[in-house]
Amino acid sequence: MIITAQSLAATFVRVALAASYLSAVADRFGIWNRLGSDEVAWGNMESFLAYAQLLLWFLPTSIADIAGWTATVVEIGLAVFLLLGIAIRPAAFASGLLLLSFAASMTLATGPEGPLSYSVWTAAAASFLLATIETQSTGFSVRPSWR
Repeated sequence: MIITAQSLAATFVRVALAASYLSAVADRFGIWNRLGSDEVAWGNMESFLAYAQLLLWFLPTSIADIAGWTATVVEIGLAVFLLLGIAIRPAAFASGLLLLSFAASMTLATGPEGPLSYSVWTAAAASFLLATIETQSTGFSVRPSWR
């Protein structure tokens, strides 16, 4: 693999997205710290699911909870794929769709400030941009990426 500015930038985007996903999941499971501590958004899954219910106000509580758990599992999977370089382009596209749905839900439920301040729109755009880069230019991988 030849190291280029594009492959370095793509690797940076992959690692940044994966780290963001894993950080959010760690927060939900109380790994960062308790709710109320500095820089902790949820602190536990119960608080995260309450937030998911707020964003998904149009769904029954039970369905919003399922969506919250599903998002958590998907975020873990996307982080692993992006970190290891497995199916980078499909993973990046899925990441963009997930983040776009988060940004839209956050905007509709709580207003535009949250997704803008938390750079959710930016992360979605970075994901979609990563999905357009040819596989050989997306940095290291543990196995060949699918096209």
